[in-house]
Amino acid sequence: MTRPTAERCAAPRRSICRCRLQLRASASSRAPRRGARPSNQRPLLKLGIVSDLHCNIDGLDRALEIMGPIDALLCLGDSIYEYRFSNAVIGRLRERDALTILGNHEEVFLGAAGARVRSRADIDRPLLGWLAEQPHRRALRIDGKRILMVHSTPWEPRGSYVVPTSSELQRFGEADADIVLYGHTHQQIVRRIGRVLVVNPGSAGDARDPRNGRQLSCAVLDTVTEEVVVHDFPAPPVRRLPEGG
Repeated sequence: MTRPTAERCAAPRRSICRCRLQLRASASSRAPRRGARPSNQRPLLKLGIVSDLHCNIDGLDRALEIMGPIDALLCLGDSIYEYRFSNAVIGRLRERDALTILGNHEEVFLGAAGARVRSRADIDRPLLGWLAEQPHRRALRIDGKRILMVHSTPWEPRGSYVVPTSSELQRFGEADADIVLYGHTHQQIVRRIGRVLVVNPGSAGDARDPRNGRQLSCAVLDTVTEEVVVHDFPAPPVRRLPEGG
């Protein structure tokens, strides 16, 4: 089984993580032919993209099922919801080696205002620590292609809701990247602005997009062809989970 790996990044929380990505196969891979790309290294092809999970483990699991085989999972922030933590959601992201960034909900939860709820006994401490280590943006380089992951906007101050009809969407074309992935609005978009491909997968946890009947959604990006497939799916029945989830 292959898993995505990144060069070690020592970036502190809330800063940017820059890394080059590749897939590494098991040690049993055959030696490469002379002059060929090493058999244990190849560019990532399919990226599964989710955002705004908001503690919805059933939505995340359904998205993973619908996306099918992917080379890496990316989460664009707001994996938790306000002052609630989900062991199930964060555990699944960690289990899948997801490249994750922080959204506005994580920033509140991990900040001073969330100190009391972080002390709850039912929150898995290693999972909380894993989430706290994530940056608020990631700049990936995949076989020379620059992919920027942000929760809301590439510019500061961040936090604006840039919906598909917003005039601010044109500013994404100024980003120092070939592809910009963002969430926050819960509204999906796939659009090329100048030379930049802009993708918002919508929300896989809290449906708010009237254009798809307020269904949940996720996306799969082929990094070679830059083809994006957005998948809509009904929200699974709500399960009552413990507060820590």
